[in-house]
Amino acid sequence: MATVMQKIKDIEDEMAKTQKNKATAHHLGLLKAKLAKLRRELLTPSSKGAGGAGEGFDVTKSGDSRVGLVGFPSVGKSTLLNKLTGTFSEVASYEFTTLTCIPGVITYRGAKIQLLDLPGIIEGAKDGKGRGRQVISTARTCNCILIVLDAIKPITHKRLIEKELEGFGIRLNKEPPNLTFRKKDKGGLNLTSTVTTTHLDLETVKAICSEYRIHNADITLRYDATADDLIDVIEGSRVYIPCIYVVNKIDQITLEELEILDKLPHYCPISALVWGSSAKHKPQRVGKEHELEDEDVVQIIKKV
Repeated sequence: MATVMQKIKDIEDEMAKTQKNKATAHHLGLLKAKLAKLRRELLTPSSKGAGGAGEGFDVTKSGDSRVGLVGFPSVGKSTLLNKLTGTFSEVASYEFTTLTCIPGVITYRGAKIQLLDLPGIIEGAKDGKGRGRQVISTARTCNCILIVLDAIKPITHKRLIEKELEGFGIRLNKEPPNLTFRKKDKGGLNLTSTVTTTHLDLETVKAICSEYRIHNADITLRYDATADDLIDVIEGSRVYIPCIYVVNKIDQITLEELEILDKLPHYCPISALVWGSSAKHKPQRVGKEHELEDEDVVQIIKKV
């Protein structure tokens, strides 16, 4: 496994130092294809001795839909599960409190939604670090993913989590590539397009296909597809899942900072402190769905 991980690192390093231009497009396409194959080999090992490393947690799918809570440690996933479902998932001030997958159920308009509190992931999860493979394998089975972010942590955490999920073949808030790839017995590689393309040309397509030992195929592009899109179609194991970014602990930032976060697509803020007749105790920490009553007071606190 160490050899595969070293190969992955070597390819990523080479891609990082390769300038992106028309002359290097086919070389980068070839490197991306090699990288996709290595990650598939790492995350879905064929040998039984690997101990099912590519499998997720053993949680029976139930209800009408499954939603997974994904995020770094200590961002509030367990608290959110407890509040929404009444299920107990241990909460503490230290990281990695949740060590396995905790399921809960929400009933909404007659639909039963299974909510999964997944252990916090770390950078490198897609390459097998920590329990990342189990976490992301379970996330692949979800109908929707809630990426839970900490409002007081760098917003770059959003991109880091997306990168980990993407490395495991999860495509967030995307549609499958609108292209046709059909292998055939002879005739070589034929590339046609119904639109003007800026990313893929026949040379790049040949480089990618050669890595998969595909020499005869018809490819039709219906939009300006990228090398990554073509690789996704060839791999055929990608999942396309809607995602909501849940930004927690907004009571610890300013209104100006909250307005900046509000520009994020697919975004939902949670947490506030409330005094008044709608609160069970004063103050009460509540979520966005809490219904205020007349003369209630809402406090937003910035942590210094």
